[in-house]
Amino acid sequence: MIALLRGTLVEKHPNQAILDVGGVGYDVTIPVSTFSGLPDAGATALLRIHTHVREDALALYGFLTQDEKNLFEKLIGVSGIGPSLAVKVLSGMAAPELLSALRHNELEKLVRIPGIGKKTAERMVLELRDKLPAPSGDAAEALPALSGLQDDVLSALLNLGCARPAAETAIRKARAAGVAEEFEPLFRKALEVVR
Repeated sequence: MIALLRGTLVEKHPNQAILDVGGVGYDVTIPVSTFSGLPDAGATALLRIHTHVREDALALYGFLTQDEKNLFEKLIGVSGIGPSLAVKVLSGMAAPELLSALRHNELEKLVRIPGIGKKTAERMVLELRDKLPAPSGDAAEALPALSGLQDDVLSALLNLGCARPAAETAIRKARAAGVAEEFEPLFRKALEVVR
């Protein structure tokens, strides 16, 4: 099965990316969160892939982070949620917010996602609550939001394959170390910390 693709990004759309890997163009379905983190067309991109095989189709679903891919795979394990709906769920709500809504049984947030009704939201909470990664504590949710520059550094770290939580922590540690609030120094220091 295809687990990872690295190649030249030919096209990107909010739900699709076409990646040229060694002269072969792969059509990959992606959530909006992955779309926003992808570089411009012509740049090199790396996507973690879930290969979905059915009798009549072979489909590739791509994600920038392993955490997002893992969440997608947990979602398609819920009865009544297929890969297309799982991508809509990940597009409709950021992964940390989705995890929080599932953990805290916040059905009103889940039903705002297109395609998710009350029964599906209840099933998601019931089937996923115990399968979710251990909460990092509510203190993590209270951390200040990243600035625009820090978001750019985060995006660059994610594009290099860093996990989102580790990348966010690295950026905060780099800022605490007194690094100048400029892209390159902050990026380099965060990269040192995340390794």
